[in-house]
Amino acid sequence: MSVTRLTQPSSQTGRGSASVKKAKGGSRTSQYNRSRDVSQPFDAVLMIAFGGPQAQPDVRPFLANVLRGRRVAEGRVEEVAHHYEIVGGRSPLTDLTLAQAAGLRGRLAAAGTPLPVFVGMRNWHPYLADTLESMARAGIRRAVGFIAAAHRSYSSCTQYRENVRDARAALARAGLPDVEVTFVPDWYNHPLFIAANAERVAAALGRTDPRAQLVFTAHSIPESMSAQYPYRAQFEETARLVAERLGRGDYHTAYQSRSGRPEDPWLGPDICDYLREARTRGLEAAVLSPIGFLCDHVEVLYDLDVEAAEVCRSIGLPMARAQAVNDHPRFLDMMADVVLAVCRRYERARPLELVPTV
Repeated sequence: MSVTRLTQPSSQTGRGSASVKKAKGGSRTSQYNRSRDVSQPFDAVLMIAFGGPQAQPDVRPFLANVLRGRRVAEGRVEEVAHHYEIVGGRSPLTDLTLAQAAGLRGRLAAAGTPLPVFVGMRNWHPYLADTLESMARAGIRRAVGFIAAAHRSYSSCTQYRENVRDARAALARAGLPDVEVTFVPDWYNHPLFIAANAERVAAALGRTDPRAQLVFTAHSIPESMSAQYPYRAQFEETARLVAERLGRGDYHTAYQSRSGRPEDPWLGPDICDYLREARTRGLEAAVLSPIGFLCDHVEVLYDLDVEAAEVCRSIGLPMARAQAVNDHPRFLDMMADVVLAVCRRYERARPLELVPTV
């Protein structure tokens, strides 16, 4: 089976995608169709993530994509843009996601299922719609979908599925073949995901007071959204399992990176509020673990490494921050495990499409 070549996204504001290298002497589509193993239930993997600016000039166009359709004060937009400037003017999310995709591709090949892995982003290059178009033109008709989010809510899961649905509709409007996408199930409690996070936390514990309390963080969401999804319960279960693996009973969960109107209730406590309050009760040190995030991108690099770290300095609280899983080998093993499980499930029958009711 042919393997795609994932390219770095353009830093321009024009659209781009994870590209497929064109074969000599003909189109990439015809070559892929000739070489495809028709006995396999899937032709590829589609990894879907949030996206991030690749250079300073990308920041405000990227934020415009993220905030499209939302009423956000200009001052708040500039504040977030400044966060990117502080951490280097770009997001490492795309590079880390491409590294995860490459690790997944290698593990699938080693397991005897050499599926190409494509990356599509919601808010920046490589845009999801462009990636689906590349896949359609490459002759891919059925893909396993992997959403880069551990805990399920509308914004972390359902919206991505809607984005895929819309991208598939765009293929139909363009007269291109459809690419069916079958998503992997939830993996927030997968032993390998827990192991990867535990190793990250253990490394951070080695850099600070051994009495440090573990504080696990996830992105806050509106309470109204939380009431409809298992987001909070899944996050808390991940935290419990990681702490249990480390033999640590003293841990806490908190939230970060909230946005939206101040009068709307969001999940709490906020990480900075929690650190201040816990210090007054005698907290001696803390290890912050962003288990709700898969990459050390700006919401980790600024909200924890800058904002929360400044709070800790101001209250005299020793703090270390654990890395996100990023491209940890155990996390890449987990990605391959859940993808291969979907492939095995449909070895003898094609997946049925679930059509949402109106």
